[in-house]
Amino acid sequence: MKFCDYPMACGDYGVCSNGQCSCPSLSYFRPQNERHPDAGCTLLTTISCDHAHEHQLQPLNNVSYFSDNMFQSLATSVSSEKVCKQSCLTDCSCRVALFQYNYCLLLSEQKLISLAEGSSSYLFSAYIKIQGKQSIKRTVRTIVGSITAGFSALVILFSIIIWKFCKKEDEQLFDSIPGTPKRFSFHELKVATSNFSVKLGSGGFGSVFKGKIGSETIAVKRLEGVAQGTEEFLAEVMTIGRMHHHNLVRLIGFCAQKSHRLLVYEYLCNGSLDKWIFHASPVFTLSWKTRRNIIMAIARGLSYLHEECNEKIAHLDIKPQNILIDDRFNAKLSDFGLSKMINRDQSKVMTRMRGTRGYLAPEWLGSKITEKADIYSFGIVVMEIICGRQSLDESLPEESIHLVSLLEEKARSGQLLDLVNSGSNDLQFHMEEVMEAMRLAMWCLQVDISRRPLMSTVAKVLEGVTSLEALPDYSFVPSFATNHVGAAGSSSSYVPSGSCLSGPR
Repeated sequence: MKFCDYPMACGDYGVCSNGQCSCPSLSYFRPQNERHPDAGCTLLTTISCDHAHEHQLQPLNNVSYFSDNMFQSLATSVSSEKVCKQSCLTDCSCRVALFQYNYCLLLSEQKLISLAEGSSSYLFSAYIKIQGKQSIKRTVRTIVGSITAGFSALVILFSIIIWKFCKKEDEQLFDSIPGTPKRFSFHELKVATSNFSVKLGSGGFGSVFKGKIGSETIAVKRLEGVAQGTEEFLAEVMTIGRMHHHNLVRLIGFCAQKSHRLLVYEYLCNGSLDKWIFHASPVFTLSWKTRRNIIMAIARGLSYLHEECNEKIAHLDIKPQNILIDDRFNAKLSDFGLSKMINRDQSKVMTRMRGTRGYLAPEWLGSKITEKADIYSFGIVVMEIICGRQSLDESLPEESIHLVSLLEEKARSGQLLDLVNSGSNDLQFHMEEVMEAMRLAMWCLQVDISRRPLMSTVAKVLEGVTSLEALPDYSFVPSFATNHVGAAGSSSSYVPSGSCLSGPR
């Protein structure tokens, strides 16, 4: 009943019952907005002080006021319930009379609030003022209005039938597909997320909110500014729903109601990877074993998307913020199904620039990309996990801002150890494995996409099944994007501008 616990939960004259809003009586009231029951109700017949003798009181028993303390402080003592009701009838400004234990509170139009039905141990009677018998002139006007309204209603009814038919066809598109995730109404998700009150994060095209359905905690992604048709959205939902892998975030359901587009995912309690590698507590940092397992999980998830699905899925936004961590510190990729799908017979795909600044592969300067762009981004994330810093950190000295450029410089000078996160002693005890992972990252960061390994090969190297190949060269930054700065000759990594387009696409 928490939904009912604030003054205007259901608007003027609204009654809140079991988290649902309704009008006191459809004989005298109608909703302000049929689509939004919480917008309140309005009287079918306006109360007129010129016809005060026609005023009547509509009883509403066993209701509670927003605040019992407020009721007691504002109410006045009366000798009986009859006196309370009569006080409201004789006061034209009174719209609702509340009575309890010989206390009476009159509410005017300016003081109306929602009532709650049976939601408190402190219940009372409410009497809502309505306009009673109508005068002859008003009756005539009502009859004429009813005839006009009747004709209009026929037109509206015909329009609604056509709209319902089209809407039903749209819904059948979803319901006729076997294996499709559960379909939720917008109202169900609004209630589940307490009106989208707890935001977990946001991206370029939507925000994620925490919610609960039954005993299961969920994460609801509300897509914003996405001009998708029903069939296009259905295709994406169907694709995501059929992908099941230990290292992909599970899609529970979706909502496609009117203009609303929402996706319901499993909730992972430890949040995203960036919180653990960039802002770790000095008391608790990730061990090398945990970091290596996370790297392995990302590789396996990408290998599944690239090589094991019916359609090749290019994620196109691999970064720590899109890698979620569960209660056992297993890593899972999110936002994978809202990416660019590539047919198996296509080697490249045309697409506009997307992704996040600091994680983009050099080929983004052109218009054709492949899943190899994910492999470059994966290499950057591996370096961030090892170094404990962001790929692009403008708070550092100029020569250290771009991690990829710094990596290229340290690799050529044989000083890779300088990059290992000094804040984690555990990494120092596993330096051989750390250096192997760093070399693997450099293999993924090759400017020439033909020299980058497949993600399945990366996973096999991490599993110890395949040996790491010798790097052809230390070229991680395209030559046209390199600037030599100062005596040290450090380079500035390629960073396209205006490219922070993370989130659902």
